[in-house]
Amino acid sequence: MIVERTENPLWLSNSYLVADPESGTGVLIDGNDEVGPLVARAQADGIEVTHVLVTHPHADHVAGLAEARAALGSPPLVAHADAAAELDEEVAVILGDDDELEAGGLHVKALYTPGHAAGHLAFLIDGSDVFTADVLFKGTVGGTMAPGASGFADLKASVLRLLELPPETTVHPGHKEPTTIGAEAAENPFVRIWRGLDSTGEEQVTVWGRPATLKLWAPDYDGGNKAWVLFEDSGEDAIVGGSQVERA
Repeated sequence: MIVERTENPLWLSNSYLVADPESGTGVLIDGNDEVGPLVARAQADGIEVTHVLVTHPHADHVAGLAEARAALGSPPLVAHADAAAELDEEVAVILGDDDELEAGGLHVKALYTPGHAAGHLAFLIDGSDVFTADVLFKGTVGGTMAPGASGFADLKASVLRLLELPPETTVHPGHKEPTTIGAEAAENPFVRIWRGLDSTGEEQVTVWGRPATLKLWAPDYDGGNKAWVLFEDSGEDAIVGGSQVERA
């Protein structure tokens, strides 16, 4: 299986071309306004892109898809129903949890992984590679306060579900470089707490002017930090960017 990635230098978001060299077919996963090299690779290698898979409808993951589809002969869009309602283009194939799709020579299984977005899907391709978008990254997880987010409980459940995949499964996240399920089970600080391996913190902080308890302060994919906080006024858990946290 061929997996080629482009990364937007501003958003650090990824777009992927995944192809089966034997059949000469492939899929495009997400947009990032840097899709041109993937289109060029498909055209140069004679890869027929049969579908365009959308993990979720946030702008940094769909930018440039319309132009890419036009250049590739308008392959059908594939997304979750909740994501389809927010996209500007018509979604031809709606997938829900555990739904499967034969995309040329590739077998795609949709995993419903809400939390960062209500209509979020991860795509498991040929049982060996999972494209996790904004749920599970190398060393961190997605935030739960973005537009359309369904919350902390969903995000945690989605991450733990992904951790049920075989440890050798390659994880291709929505931002930055790949990892494996086994590496995240062993090293990801959020996962380690959720697996009962480490304890949470109790530091008192302020987030958006609201008092909160800092449960975890961890590195993020962009070189900054990601924080798990518990808001005192509502009892709500959330995962936010470290820049939103005021520490003593």
